[in-house]
Amino acid sequence: MRKLDLFKSALDNTLVKAKPVRTSIDLPRELHRRLHEAAARKGCSARQLILASIQRAVEDATPRRPRRRLSLDPPIVPAAKRKPFDLNNEQIYQLIEFP
Repeated sequence: MRKLDLFKSALDNTLVKAKPVRTSIDLPRELHRRLHEAAARKGCSARQLILASIQRAVEDATPRRPRRRLSLDPPIVPAAKRKPFDLNNEQIYQLIEFP
């Protein structure tokens, strides 16, 4: 039975463990050194740091469902040029019961 790590992402627990794909990239020497320094500061391996960064980049690039605009139906009774209620603040406060 496979052990589930609660501190890793769902992607890392399932997809990466299930069928890993090996790939290679050429990094400039300075970037490679900085990568390992950053991983050491975070207390993880360079591989874990690279996977987390790739996962974040892919999630950021995933198209989000656009927010639906609130459609307001036109009012049943069209508004006249005057205010629907001719009340001032004092009259409103008298109508509302406060605890």
